[in-house]
Amino acid sequence: MDTSDYTRRLVRLVEVCRSLSANLEPQPLLQYLIEVGAELTACEYCAFLAVEPDAGSLRFISAPWFKQNEMRRICLPVHESAAGQAFLSGSPVVIHDAASDSRIYRVVDAELGIPTRSIMAVPVAFRGQPIGVLIAVNKLGGQDYLEEDIFILETLAAQAAMAYQTDLHVRKSREAYERVLEMDRTKSDLVAMLSHELRTPLGVVLGHALMLQETADPDSRRTLDTMIDSANRLKEIIEEFATIDQLDVIGSNLHLTSVALDRLAWQVVESFQPLAHSRGVILEMFTTKGSLVIQGDRGRLQVAIRNLIKNALMFTNSSGRVVVRVEEVPGYVRVSVTDTGIGIPPAEQEKIFQRFYQVEKHLTRRHGGMGLGLSIARDMVECHGGKILVESVEGRGSRFTILLPQNQAQAAAAGKVFTED
Repeated sequence: MDTSDYTRRLVRLVEVCRSLSANLEPQPLLQYLIEVGAELTACEYCAFLAVEPDAGSLRFISAPWFKQNEMRRICLPVHESAAGQAFLSGSPVVIHDAASDSRIYRVVDAELGIPTRSIMAVPVAFRGQPIGVLIAVNKLGGQDYLEEDIFILETLAAQAAMAYQTDLHVRKSREAYERVLEMDRTKSDLVAMLSHELRTPLGVVLGHALMLQETADPDSRRTLDTMIDSANRLKEIIEEFATIDQLDVIGSNLHLTSVALDRLAWQVVESFQPLAHSRGVILEMFTTKGSLVIQGDRGRLQVAIRNLIKNALMFTNSSGRVVVRVEEVPGYVRVSVTDTGIGIPPAEQEKIFQRFYQVEKHLTRRHGGMGLGLSIARDMVECHGGKILVESVEGRGSRFTILLPQNQAQAAAAGKVFTED
């Protein structure tokens, strides 16, 4: 054995193993390994084969560039090939004179036009389970494979196992991601279709009910009032689903304008006065002097404030109070909605912004709701670089607070600021 040549190859092997920490994708890495394998074992070519799902054959995964297309179409039977023997035994198989050896699968020779003169095959295993074989074919110069060649190929086989498993995981992750995207597209299409199909007949029902209400006698009017209230509730549910879907699709794309939050909040408060009156709840608003203007998406900010006020009214009993405040704090505008309602248990306060989450099932039956309002409000605020907070004492009431940056430079940095809070 030429000691100096073996030392040179070992040094090269160490360099190769160190270089594998570079950001190579699994497939290029496997290709690199077989090229290095051919170089360090001084053979005509190396290839990596992986076992098929039925475990009855091995398929070429990485092959020399000049025969890749031909080899990737070939499957080697596990029980009729030297590579299969290495796979089944879990030990290296070396054939120095392959001319008449029955373990040589001659289909490969015929397809490639390269007769197999000698072959070395070592198993590739991951966590003790065989997953494939690394082969070196036709030692150059008619020489025999040596123990040092087996050691080199086994070392590369360990690296190939990691690369191949990584490739499998990457492909499975991509496939799963594509399935999720497809499911999301299907969900979006379904929500859009249902929203459209439900809005049309619902609009007809509401229109006719409102028309009949104008001429109805008192008894019929009470029935029509109930019908209209239920139809409006159904309309709100449809709009909530459509809003959630729009947020998922368009993300943080905002239509920015100058928005006076005090004026916007006042308009929302006024729109809820009839509901507050019907529930026997006092709804009032206070604001400070000065500029309460931010750059934001008026429609989304309106939805956030509406959902907080509506939530407060829903869970505040008759004779209760809901107070909305809009004020400036250094660098931000703060909108708070405080109620004297039933409050939220401490264990539930971190969960109330989750989609479809409802604090207590008996409250849902009593007050209604899909558990989407607070989730939508949070999404609307966070896409502005803002944050929404809750403070609550069970049995005494809650305060929801929105903090919104006054300009987009602050909004861009707000994620970091709020993370550190």
